[in-house]
Amino acid sequence: MVLTAALAASSVHAQGAAAQGNAEAGRGKASMCVGCHEIPGYKASFPSVYRVPMITGQSGKYIEASLQAYRKGDRSHPTMRAIAGSLTDQDIADLAALYGSK
Repeated sequence: MVLTAALAASSVHAQGAAAQGNAEAGRGKASMCVGCHEIPGYKASFPSVYRVPMITGQSGKYIEASLQAYRKGDRSHPTMRAIAGSLTDQDIADLAALYGSK
């Protein structure tokens, strides 16, 4: 019974813990980002023409919050929503660590 309670408590703690970002791991995941977000002055044309923001040097917390918002549907850009929807919490934390450290 004590073992069961300890396992349950550690499971709850693990689920509530935020993913720790790793910038080096983020480097391997950023290929989907660089084509738009690392080109100075880049403009995309879907769903309409707009200037794509540079994300290098943004706060890691801002990057993480933005990707979480796209994934949840709180932000509605179709391309970003699809990309963020394919990311795990660890992927998001790693990308936030990478772009927040540049």
